[in-house]
This record gives sequence, C-alpha cells and structure tokens, in this order.
Amino acid sequence: MVSAVVKPRPFTYVEYALLPSDGRVWELVDGDFHVNPAPVPFHQTVSRRLQLRLMLLLEEPGIAAVFNAPTDVILSETTTVQPDLAVISMQHRRQVSDRGIEGSPDIIVEILSSNPAYDQVLKRGTYERHGVPEYWLVDPRAGTVEMLRLDAGLYRTLALYRRDDTLVSPSFDGRISIPLGPVFAPF
Repeated sequence: MVSAVVKPRPFTYVEYALLPSDGRVWELVDGDFHVNPAPVPFHQTVSRRLQLRLMLLLEEPGIAAVFNAPTDVILSETTTVQPDLAVISMQHRRQVSDRGIEGSPDIIVEILSSNPAYDQVLKRGTYERHGVPEYWLVDPRAGTVEMLRLDAGLYRTLALYRRDDTLVSPSFDGRISIPLGPVFAPF
C-alpha cells in the first residue's frame, strides 16, 4: 500500500495575522511558515546604526521612510516577511497600510544572524522574485555589506563594502553615502 503525503494548502496572510506574539520572528514565505530566534545584541546595534544614517539621509529631508523590524512587508498573500530595515520612497508611500508595507520596498536590508543561509538564499530568492530593486546583506561579524541590484529579474552584486569603506547606493539619486566604520564599531 502506498501512502501519499498531502501538503496543506499554502498558508496566507490571514493565518499569519493569527500567530501569537511570542517573541520569535515569524515569517511566511511562499505559503510556509518560518521562525527564527530574536537577533543577538550586536545585530541590533548594527541595524540601529544603519537605520539612523538612513533616516538622516532620506527620512529627515522627506525623500523616503525607513522602517525597522518588526514591520510586516506583504509581498503577496502567501509571503509576508519582516526585514531588518525597509526603505520606501515617498512616491511609493501608498504601499504603507494598516497591515504593513504592501508590495516591494525600494531597499531591503537584512543583517545576518543565527541562520545566515536564511537571508543569503531563501530571502534573497524571495526578494528577487518579488522585484525588490535593491537588497543589502550585512554581515556584522565580517564587517561587510553586499549590495545587490535587480537586473533583468536577477540580483547582481553591485558592490561588496568592507568596514573601512563608505557605502554608496545608486538609489535615491545617490543620496545614500554611509561610512561603515562607525556602523561596525564595537559597542
């Protein structure tokens, strides 16, 4: 006798919204739930430092809004993620709703933590499929930022910045210029 494994229908935002607030990071990718532990303190330090710089460069002059986790980014009814940082231009502010950010932000920043492959493989592919134009993979231990840009539907590495470099993004007319030394400095 052969038994078949039946996969349940893909989960949607409706089920995602019913998850308990238990201190873990829950995400929904292609209808499947994923959970990760809370980030380590240095992860949060790097995230906060990048957020501050992005806010000063983009949010304060009214060019874009910068959101930090936990903010839901709803890429489809079966994919809701909580990137470390998401940047939305003022032209796309209609994407911000009571549920979260609906659609692809202009820039997503993920800071590697306990499960680097989750951001480097699964989320990279997810962001690529959903048309996120720019994706930064930040490695706090190595002191690097890999900047990926969407090109003909695929991510290409635009630059790999090290802790002594100044990160420069072509997004937002080149207004993003961040010296990385202070971002990766020990706390």
